[in-house]
Amino acid sequence: MTATVSGSQTVLQLEGVTKRFGGFTAVDNVSFDLPAGTIGGLIGPNGAGKTTLFNTLAGMIQLDAGQVVLNRTPIHTLPPHQIFKAGLARTFQIPRPFREMTVLENVMTAPANQAGEKFWNNLLRPRKVAREEQALREQALSIIDFCDLSRVSADAAASLSGGQLKLLELARVLMSEPEIILLDEPAAGVNPSLMVTLVDKITELNRRGYTFLIIEHNMDVVMSICDPIMVMARGRLIYHGDAAGARQDPAVLDAYLGDLP
Repeated sequence: MTATVSGSQTVLQLEGVTKRFGGFTAVDNVSFDLPAGTIGGLIGPNGAGKTTLFNTLAGMIQLDAGQVVLNRTPIHTLPPHQIFKAGLARTFQIPRPFREMTVLENVMTAPANQAGEKFWNNLLRPRKVAREEQALREQALSIIDFCDLSRVSADAAASLSGGQLKLLELARVLMSEPEIILLDEPAAGVNPSLMVTLVDKITELNRRGYTFLIIEHNMDVVMSICDPIMVMARGRLIYHGDAAGARQDPAVLDAYLGDLP
């Protein structure tokens, strides 16, 4: 689980991204670059357009103007599964596991284009399917161990706590070996001890070269691990810089009613 980082290369670039719903502009001409190997924080009050922006990046909704570039390749016209294959993976504020499947099974289903997905391979190439499944199992067990989920690896996802589900989402994403990971409120609904674990995993993965873009309302988390920080309000990007600047920026303070730590 080590990602490749090339200096200050830009991994994700947004240029004038805009999304409208009828007469309402949810994301209004948002542009920023995210360097490889960073943890970017995307913050703002409820209704600022953050999750809508995530949904456009992941291809779940089509933008109305602008473009999204991943490693110099435009991805904004691609469907979600092709964006995922290109290296952009995301989690959700409310985790979406296969509830009746075990933790291990959930993690093993994440990689795309597995040989066993084609039924004729199971008949004509059973040894290839078995070899790939064994390799995926070993990779999944390693990631599950990294995410501190080994003791529940055989449990159904439905039995996990909120924090464990967030760790499971992270484990599933890691199986795809992405270029960038989008995390939608990873600390929401997580007890303090598991939140510390989750933050530790994010920072350790970042040290290994993974790039993150995180939506988060917990300002202690954002200000401690995120750089750069992007702030949205009413669909627009009102700040792009470091944590120290965000604490002093008048527009940011106004958006948060002066409640930044």
